[in-house]
Amino acid sequence: MILTVTANTTIDQTLFVPSFERDLTIRATSTMISMGGKPTDASYILGEMGIHSHAIGFAAGALGEKAAAILRSKGATTEFVQAGGETRLNTVIVYESFAGDDKHGQTTITTNTLEVNDTHVEELSRLYESLLDRTTAIVIGGTLPQGMEAAFYTDFIGRAVARNIPVIFDCDEPNLRAGLSARPTYIKPNHHELGRLVGFSINTVQEAYSAGRYIVNTFGTIPVITLAEQGGLAVLPDKAYFIPPLPINVVSAGGAGDGVLAGLAAAAHRRQPIEEGLRLGFACAAAVCLMPGTADCRREDVERFIAQVELRAYP
Repeated sequence: MILTVTANTTIDQTLFVPSFERDLTIRATSTMISMGGKPTDASYILGEMGIHSHAIGFAAGALGEKAAAILRSKGATTEFVQAGGETRLNTVIVYESFAGDDKHGQTTITTNTLEVNDTHVEELSRLYESLLDRTTAIVIGGTLPQGMEAAFYTDFIGRAVARNIPVIFDCDEPNLRAGLSARPTYIKPNHHELGRLVGFSINTVQEAYSAGRYIVNTFGTIPVITLAEQGGLAVLPDKAYFIPPLPINVVSAGGAGDGVLAGLAAAAHRRQPIEEGLRLGFACAAAVCLMPGTADCRREDVERFIAQVELRAYP
């Protein structure tokens, strides 16, 4: 089975506004409540594709119940440890213009309301251990709640790697480096997250390739890098693939990168080569961009995009 581990569960509220301005009341033209959190997003997308996953992590309060219900509606099994505080509510603002310019974009405002203590972590650790023997692929990542240390990722990833279970890890600094030290199979940073890891800005495909080659050579981990409107790049030990962006009209990009997580997990679960995971993952990402809600997509869109995804040898 595919196991997804989300320490900091999230519900996303997406607001669509015509313009984002200072010192003004802004009236949203529409709103959407949807799944949030990288691994839980992957579970949601996998469910849309008819692929079962088992989602664990921490949750709390009415929003935690909402998150679990959304995942179950897509056929996922949920088994969250009940923590303190409340599952996060993040706000995604999608705007047609910003302060007078005509550039479309989006901004995400995150919160940190989930409270986790050592007892909660120990309970999740026992649950995780009990599931590993039945697990064929793991998606893990995202921010950590209050009270947790980055060593959580080192521990959880290390235990899976010791059992030769493929691990797809998606996180930002400082947690990214901690998890990477356990040598997961894949990491899936965007260009901003990758830049913070390697210490220099990633603005071009060549810069992403240089950083990705460093990761492969240093950790033996394959980075699959999402580059926004430039597409994506996967750097393998003996080759690399550039994935050009598909020509689509983006409604919201929230959760698009989590489609790549879903594709890689599905391929690992099926014991398919990475190329199949990249095709499915970037097809999922494109399909997510067509929908207003975070990580929302339609299976028929994914299926028609798969044949359009190109894997070009790079450099």
